[in-house]
Amino acid sequence: MTTNKKRAYNFNAGPAAIPLSVLENAQSELTDFQGTGMSIMELSHRSNDYEAVHNAAIERLTKLYNIPENYEILFLQGGASTQFATIPMNFLTPDTEANYVMTGSWSEKAIKEANLFGKTRITASSESDQYRYIPTVSQTDIDKNAAYVHITTNNTIYGTQWQTFPELNDVPLIADMSSDIMSKPINIEQFDIIYAGAQKNLGPSGITVVIIKKDLLEKGNTNIPTMFQYKTHAKANSLYNTPPTFGIYMLGEVLKWIEEQGGLEAVAKNNEEKAALLYNVIDESDGFYVGHAEKESRSLMNITFRLQDESLEVQFLDEAKEAGFVGLNGHRSVGGCRASTYNAVPYETCKALSEFMISFMKRNK
Repeated sequence: MTTNKKRAYNFNAGPAAIPLSVLENAQSELTDFQGTGMSIMELSHRSNDYEAVHNAAIERLTKLYNIPENYEILFLQGGASTQFATIPMNFLTPDTEANYVMTGSWSEKAIKEANLFGKTRITASSESDQYRYIPTVSQTDIDKNAAYVHITTNNTIYGTQWQTFPELNDVPLIADMSSDIMSKPINIEQFDIIYAGAQKNLGPSGITVVIIKKDLLEKGNTNIPTMFQYKTHAKANSLYNTPPTFGIYMLGEVLKWIEEQGGLEAVAKNNEEKAALLYNVIDESDGFYVGHAEKESRSLMNITFRLQDESLEVQFLDEAKEAGFVGLNGHRSVGGCRASTYNAVPYETCKALSEFMISFMKRNK
């Protein structure tokens, strides 16, 4: 089923754009999922019909990311923010400390939760420069008693992104990939835990994906509530309690869409081209538009920028809204402008914004 209503130019930071074909397929199956006479939301999570959906999502994620057999994939609830506490709850012991790389607000929130459970240390930070860049981290920066090193791979508020990841040898590397998961190929074996909220690149809000190495899983603390033990969910194939079934169904459909695009290599190429449309306008504007992130740390997912004066910025955002562009306001904590160009944001949407930016500059420079 295809709708005739014009779709918004959606640059929301999350919940964010979902592929139109995925939404249309979900619409067609909403009241009768594959001949069951029920919506996917009405199926028992113990039924064969739902279990097939659940396992297919795991299989697609495994294939797209080339996830080895020594990892578990978990579908959890509570958002990535719950993982800020769950990780130290499971792995931060009295004789160790957790190392955090500070690259933005979400890093700050993560270390705040870890401080409730044990010792922490800031390994590197770009806070003094308003989080404009990703700091370098080497093995020598890591404390010898580190339980793990935590990074945030993409920073939605400040528009920075890790281009390469630190090599840590025997120290577990844990990554919050909420805003750039599945946006490009990565080497899963560099990480011991990857976690991400789904609402940016994987589907609707309400589901959190955790990819965790099995040998780290076995070291998890068992003297914590059952629901916060990763082992609980790994043993039950993420079906210990009722999972967010509709969210998992949608996640599986988004992964199928990524396959249809040509996989992560094709998605990454498209993301690079989309971001280039906007960064080129910023770079060639002779200071009319000013990017927040340093060039070598720029995000392909969140393009953050300001205009040369605040009143012009307000005018830009007002006119952009009138022209059908949604979600361009920067985060309330920093202001400015932000275009979130996640996987499902079409190239044509980014091209339309680049043309609007050029037109606005010509009219107001």
